[in-house]
Amino acid sequence: MKKNYCDLKTLIRIFSLASLVFCSSTITYANETKYHFASNIDSEETIIKGIVLDENGQPLEGATVHIKGTNIGTETDALGTFILESLEKDVTLVVNYLGYVEYEMFYTGQKDINITMIPDLNDQMEEMVITALGIKREEKQLGYAQQKLGAKDFTDSRSNNWVDNMKGKVAGMSFTSANSGPMSSTQVVLRGNRSIDANANGALIVVDGIPINSGMVSSGSNDGYLAADSPVDFGNGMSDINPEDIESVTVLKGAGATALYGSRAANGAIMITTKSGKKSTGLGITYNNNTSFDVIQRWPDYQTQYGSGTGKAFNADGDLYYSFGTSADGPGTQSNHGWGPRFDGQYYFQYDPVTQGQGAERTLWQNYENSRKGFWRTGNTVTNSISLEGGNEKGGMRASVTHSKNEWIMPNTGFDRTVISTKGNYQISKNIKLNTTINFSNRGSDNLPQTGYNNHSIAYFMILTNANTNLDWYKYALWKDGSKTEQISPFSSYLENPYLIANEIINSMNNNTLTGNLSLDIDFTKNLKLMVRSGINTSQETREQKRPYDLNKFAQGYYSKSMIQQEEVNTDFLLTYKGNESDVFNYSFSVGGNNMVNKFQQMTSKANGLVVPGIYKFANALNTVITNTNDAYQTVNSMYALGSFSYKNRVFLDLTARNDWSSTLPAKNNSYFYPSANLSVILSDIINMPLFIDFAKIRGSWAQVGNDSNPYLVNKYYNNSDFAASAVVDTNLFNADLKPELTTSYEIGADMRFLHDRIGFDVSYYNTVSENQIIRVPIDYATGYTSQYINAGKVLNRGIEVLLHATPIKTPDFEWKTSFTYSKNHNEILELAAGIEGGEEQTLASSGTVSIIGKVGGSTGDMYGYGFVRNDEGKIIYNETTGLPVRPNEVQKIGNAYADWKGGWTNNFKYKNFSLGVTLDGSFGGTLYSQSYHKMMEHGKLNGTLPGREDGYIIGDGVIQNADGSFSPNTTKVDVPGYYADYYRRANVESNSFDATYVKLREISFTYTFPKSFLEKTKLKHLSLSIYGRNLYTWSDFPIYDPETAALNGANMVPGVEMGQMPSPATYGFNLKVSL
Repeated sequence: MKKNYCDLKTLIRIFSLASLVFCSSTITYANETKYHFASNIDSEETIIKGIVLDENGQPLEGATVHIKGTNIGTETDALGTFILESLEKDVTLVVNYLGYVEYEMFYTGQKDINITMIPDLNDQMEEMVITALGIKREEKQLGYAQQKLGAKDFTDSRSNNWVDNMKGKVAGMSFTSANSGPMSSTQVVLRGNRSIDANANGALIVVDGIPINSGMVSSGSNDGYLAADSPVDFGNGMSDINPEDIESVTVLKGAGATALYGSRAANGAIMITTKSGKKSTGLGITYNNNTSFDVIQRWPDYQTQYGSGTGKAFNADGDLYYSFGTSADGPGTQSNHGWGPRFDGQYYFQYDPVTQGQGAERTLWQNYENSRKGFWRTGNTVTNSISLEGGNEKGGMRASVTHSKNEWIMPNTGFDRTVISTKGNYQISKNIKLNTTINFSNRGSDNLPQTGYNNHSIAYFMILTNANTNLDWYKYALWKDGSKTEQISPFSSYLENPYLIANEIINSMNNNTLTGNLSLDIDFTKNLKLMVRSGINTSQETREQKRPYDLNKFAQGYYSKSMIQQEEVNTDFLLTYKGNESDVFNYSFSVGGNNMVNKFQQMTSKANGLVVPGIYKFANALNTVITNTNDAYQTVNSMYALGSFSYKNRVFLDLTARNDWSSTLPAKNNSYFYPSANLSVILSDIINMPLFIDFAKIRGSWAQVGNDSNPYLVNKYYNNSDFAASAVVDTNLFNADLKPELTTSYEIGADMRFLHDRIGFDVSYYNTVSENQIIRVPIDYATGYTSQYINAGKVLNRGIEVLLHATPIKTPDFEWKTSFTYSKNHNEILELAAGIEGGEEQTLASSGTVSIIGKVGGSTGDMYGYGFVRNDEGKIIYNETTGLPVRPNEVQKIGNAYADWKGGWTNNFKYKNFSLGVTLDGSFGGTLYSQSYHKMMEHGKLNGTLPGREDGYIIGDGVIQNADGSFSPNTTKVDVPGYYADYYRRANVESNSFDATYVKLREISFTYTFPKSFLEKTKLKHLSLSIYGRNLYTWSDFPIYDPETAALNGANMVPGVEMGQMPSPATYGFNLKVSL
């Protein structure tokens, strides 16, 4: 890319200055009371250094080390190391780490200490996890399913979007992505689609207590090949999270886990905790370099035996021929179809790029291997990151700068991204602690690819170009005289020059996002504390789209510019009273509140026509510039309460209640209340279990969660018009009686551990019903409106999730850990708008000729379209006269976009300082419709169109219906191009649909961590080198690029549909990490 939207030199200067301030302020330690972390010491004072390791020799970060009977101590850093100063002999050191047996050692004067901790098998569930509102809880106390991933899950085999690293590792989690470019957006769904609105099913993303925007802003339709605004994926807020900053990710799957978050987290939540500074002596510096290369993994099954043509053409001598334009052989036969002559060493009059017309002499009729693959390149991404961390007895801080530069597989596309992160805490006084997080990201691109079934999409060119086309001809046509006037394919008026698409049809963007929060923890007494917090997530994005003079769509050019601003501010408090600790009964109560203000503003100006070509300014507009604005504001006020109770540390009960007041609902219905209850019972502490059972827990939860509507559905408003100084009334009739949606959910589960934690499983069953859904139904046009939003829909999701983990082999030098995930979800529509004309079914999404239609008893993923007419034996019925399939009169159900079940298998092997990680995952069942396949089969571009070519005819496999109603085999011959064009016609969704099953070799990583014996000879604390691969192989019957895809249509990703898909690359990379 040509621009770096954030001046890296300036950032480095700022970062360096901040580091100096950081070092001079936080690393000047004072010898006060509490734990001592003295520095600036005299050389005669005793200093001891040590490292705390787990049972596998891996460093333990955050372990506490203190002198027994005193308040002098410290914590280990990210590398497990610690330093104690001025230490006298003959004292006892005590080391503690959650989930491990307390370690004591008598200190006799040694300066280097190595400590290996032993797991506490009676404390398997003491691990802390982050729950709703950022509350830390012990895992065994929770009455609902959750799953936690660590930092290594996101850094060992790094992706441009950290979300990709969760694939196959979390049960019940599914992903929808359009594979639409280097910043491809992803929607994460937990436990199935609850809402009839396909865009309202994404999980809430929370970073250090701050909800972030993870939705898409509309980027164009995907309807026709001449659409002016075909889709561009500009990415979403999830891609701005830096994997190197992630400490852990906790996935809260059900309403019982997220009820305290209210409607925002009705679909579950993903809680991200970022790294922070530790209370340790010295300044820690970590540098990380990640370099990766992208290579296209799968190609459509292109046929390379035949060239361009609409069918067989014969000259005066009766010989088969091809001709670019009229020649001595006959009329021109050039076409974007692939039904021409076989490549057999013959010579024809073909295209001459020099004259841009018919060549003066016949040239060899041949297949060019670069006709498609030669356009693409090997992509690459280089990421450099540096972080500083440190602290004293008063607190700690971590700061990092990360810069990524991507050059994608399509020429002249990619992005630059810079992320600056700081996180710190400071003990203001004995009872008051300050916490702060500030993250800034700049994401920019000079050009992003246009996608879909559109002549400005390179995918469309790849569909229609032919094997006898040399891509170099297009380069010459575009740049031969610098005029760039030859922009249309010489073989079809539908196609653009591919190098014009890459270099002149520009979709640029620049996004600045600031996320931050400030919180105070106040301990009034040992029992009563208060948390007060305010956080903001705000972004400003500029998009530009430039179209040159174009004889096909934009005869005189086109220019648009969009300014998009999104802001969400959350201010909340939580007052907690915790009763005195008891061996029998413990309790705590919390009350809190939240104020959420959400703002969205978009202004888009368009100039359809330019006076001077190539000058993309509104002052150069040929016609009146049309400007549209879209503003949306929302406020939600909330109060909530939480009561937690435990009996003998074996039975745990949580009760919550929340009430929201939303500005988007009518005043009489804008208040909605919902409760939850969660129960956890540790059976292994109550019942005498066999010796091979280490831990046994059962759990259950019940919850209700309310949800409001989109803004501006309850009153009458005006919308922009395409005519200057005018407005129009919305065609949707407002509804002043809308009520909040309500989701009721329950789940039960069990967590078991066996054989000293060598094997275990976690299983959950859930049942969720979402009712009073706000859906759009058609109304009588006589009202002056076309539709209205009402409360009508009711959707059921129920399913099972299983996580199985084991350590089959464990020796001092070698260890193998493995885990399996399995999830199956049943989705069913229980109610729609009964009694309302046209309300018995809902078109939930559509793309091309396939529609996702909801009907009572069906699913929100049911796919409808035209198919074949069949007899009772399932055989296709053909027309006896034409020999073509009989066409149905009505659409029919073709399949379902959702998988029957999903699974993943992750393995981690460790031998001394070597480690190997392998993850496979798969999706089994479901249906995928491909419009690209339709077009390539219709035009003779795939190997599937070879049968019948040499014979000159084809007979469809099926039957004809006789006059008496019986059936007999079809024997009618049809010319080959005509048969394939009809059988695979665009409207025939059935013939272009496939089993969506796939299995992927998702990632492999191999890491070597240099031993301490080597590091002692250097000034390094840590040095590791990793090589990895992602998306290395796919097992699938899908004939196009990647079965893991969806169609991008505006801000919607339509599951089960492929339309103008971009290639999906495999990624190969290496990662270097160095710490001082």
